[in-house]
Amino acid sequence: MFSEIRVRAYAKINFGLKVLPLREDGFHNLESIFQTIGLYDELIVTWNEEKSCVVSCDSMQLPSKNTLTSAYQAFCEAVEVDVPGVRVNLIKGIPSGGGLGGGSADAAALVRVLEKLCRVKLSVKQLDYVASKTGSDVFFFMHCDDDGKGCALVSGRGEIIEEIKPRHDLFLLLVFPDVGSSTKEAYAQIDRAFAEGKEVKGPGFCELEGIYNSSVEKWTFINTFTPVVTETIPVVTDAICALKKVGCCYAEMSGSGSTVFGVFTSEQQAEFGCNLLGESWNCKLVQTV
Repeated sequence: MFSEIRVRAYAKINFGLKVLPLREDGFHNLESIFQTIGLYDELIVTWNEEKSCVVSCDSMQLPSKNTLTSAYQAFCEAVEVDVPGVRVNLIKGIPSGGGLGGGSADAAALVRVLEKLCRVKLSVKQLDYVASKTGSDVFFFMHCDDDGKGCALVSGRGEIIEEIKPRHDLFLLLVFPDVGSSTKEAYAQIDRAFAEGKEVKGPGFCELEGIYNSSVEKWTFINTFTPVVTETIPVVTDAICALKKVGCCYAEMSGSGSTVFGVFTSEQQAEFGCNLLGESWNCKLVQTV
């Protein structure tokens, strides 16, 4: 029996996100760089008498089956040890439906807690098994360090992870439009665009790491989701334009949206931009971690 374990689940940002046409198995291949940022949920894990995972969250209503319960079940299937029941109090700091990977980060954070409780260290194969049962973005978070931080080239449907050296000199001004973006609908919109012969051209996968390590002013990353999401959520375009007006070096939407980020290399300029935008937008300044 244990009393309480607290752990942070860090959000991710996408630096470039190219989505390729639908595969025969119903998934899409993607090409991206994922990096964790200093925005996080907090999990408070306590003992549960029943061998199950019970999740509570004061700020939002979670479905009975969620990424945490799915990760717990998959963990139990992956290990040959007795796994204790847990209660998870989820304190949200990552907006839901914002393209920042909050639910996936939460799942990976719980797995790290379960490893400690069971005194085991999952193999890469076991981690990937849990991720496959939980969600595509979970693969990345499973390959982060023990604190849940990392940076990687991501391909396949999200399961091919190549860790790269992270940059810690980037300041991101996040803007949260007051509207969520449905990942399912965003993919459906992309499929319709592909069917109409529309495609967003961008750098090849082999170029991504070089672009990431270059001067931010020279970044040519694209996000396949942006043009289709902005058709139905035009406020995303407004947020990108607002970030550019306050002097960011690069601005784009993260994941399938609707969170938008502007990249600064000067903390002072980033703070100045945050103060200006804070008068009319819900925004937050974070750093890459």
